[in-house]
Amino acid sequence: MEEFNQPPYPPYAILSHVWGREEITFEDMRDVETASKKAGFAKLEFARQIAAAQQLEYVWVDTCCINKSSSAELTVAINSIRSPVIYNY
Repeated sequence: MEEFNQPPYPPYAILSHVWGREEITFEDMRDVETASKKAGFAKLEFARQIAAAQQLEYVWVDTCCINKSSSAELTVAINSIRSPVIYNY
């Protein structure tokens, strides 16, 4: 994972999804080997593959890109969410 706090931000994809069981969290991403054993990891891998096909190196996913243990970060993230552009693949 990489964090970008100010522009210019690299191009990235955003995964718009319905939450399911065993979603990957920010904390889970500290140990990708363990995270990869959760059911939600397949969704992240699929998003990564779609982004790579579009020549994007980064994917933003709400479940694992927001540190929910930080109330300040969570507030900023919630307040900055915009209507997504949805592509049908």
